[in-house]
Amino acid sequence: MFNIERWQEIFEAISKNRLRTFLTGISVASGIFILVILLGAGKGLQNGIEKQFERDAAGIIEVWSGATTKEYKGLNPGRQIQFRNSDYSQSVQKFEDKLDLRSSTFNFWGANFTYGKESGSYQYRGVDPDYGGIENLTIVQGRFVNAKDLANNEKVATIGMKVKTDLFKDSDAIGKEILINNINFKVIGVFTDPGGEREETRAYLPKTTVQRTFGGGDKISNLFFTLKKTDNYDEALAQSEKFTRDLKNLLKSKNVVAPEDDGGINAYNSVKDAKQFYDLNLYIRLFFWWVGIFTIIAGVVGVSNIMLIVVKERTKEIGIRKALGASPFSIISMILHESIFITTIAGFTGLLASLLLLEFVGPMVQSEYFRNPEVDFSVALTTLVLLVFAGALAGFFPAYRAAKIKPIVALRDE
Repeated sequence: MFNIERWQEIFEAISKNRLRTFLTGISVASGIFILVILLGAGKGLQNGIEKQFERDAAGIIEVWSGATTKEYKGLNPGRQIQFRNSDYSQSVQKFEDKLDLRSSTFNFWGANFTYGKESGSYQYRGVDPDYGGIENLTIVQGRFVNAKDLANNEKVATIGMKVKTDLFKDSDAIGKEILINNINFKVIGVFTDPGGEREETRAYLPKTTVQRTFGGGDKISNLFFTLKKTDNYDEALAQSEKFTRDLKNLLKSKNVVAPEDDGGINAYNSVKDAKQFYDLNLYIRLFFWWVGIFTIIAGVVGVSNIMLIVVKERTKEIGIRKALGASPFSIISMILHESIFITTIAGFTGLLASLLLLEFVGPMVQSEYFRNPEVDFSVALTTLVLLVFAGALAGFFPAYRAAKIKPIVALRDE
């Protein structure tokens, strides 16, 4: 006999169960959505920080001279130490087997650059060919200074994008001649610098040309070195610190500076700063993983709760199945299928939504310390697999409880 009230009760129960399932799915989907977005944001922060500290992360060791602070071998303090080509050549010769990149520079600030009616005040540096790699420059047109330019004292210049824009506007600069302090130099390249516009207000010239043309003799301003890479950070740090000490001792001995006098010979080892850089990236990633995982755990707990409710509501059905010969495994499998189905569908939905958001919205969100948020697809897929496994685990305990119910007890359940 058709009982409308009974059918109304059934539909209400189904509606309630669907609502709980929907809310649980939302919880799971939001969990993986938040985790992937957080991982993408962490990668964006990492990319931004890497861009800002790209030069330091390369492990550059820079040495420059100053004034002595101690009397030594009959020489009074306050002497201004001047590096020369021989300081650089001896350093390279002694540490050749440890070096990756090397360059010395001869620096000038506030030089007048002119092309046609356009002019401006910029910095230029005489450099060796490796300097472009040390500064991590990107050549967008032409080339950087090379060994042939140094050997032949060529009057050529690789200019920054800011210099090119100011002097040449939208026209091509390659092959054109500019005046640097009223001396002609041919533009052979245009570069961009990770440090931004300030570093792009420079021009790099062959060091030998600068020394000869502008009366520098054999003077140099700074020494720059990078060491051969090692896989272990602690090893790289120890290696760089030893190299810095040995290099300073060599230069102090050559320039008659007291061994304990750090005023005459100064050095900066960016590998030390790289430690802070790597630690910061690690802490960012760990924080986002921590928040995201706990968000997923909340979703999985929701799955477990919904499965307990499902088991409670289907107690009589489970009793009938067992009375008809259903094995405990089939009961567990039935509950697990529902649990895995919820987490898989919800998890995939959350994953797809987060990846689409990062793909289309991520490139629009760019700032000085936030660039290109992204998540490696294998990492995203791994999070989904872990979520499904966690969903299965969450459903197992209610399923095991259902399998332990005795048919006679289940059939008495109201």
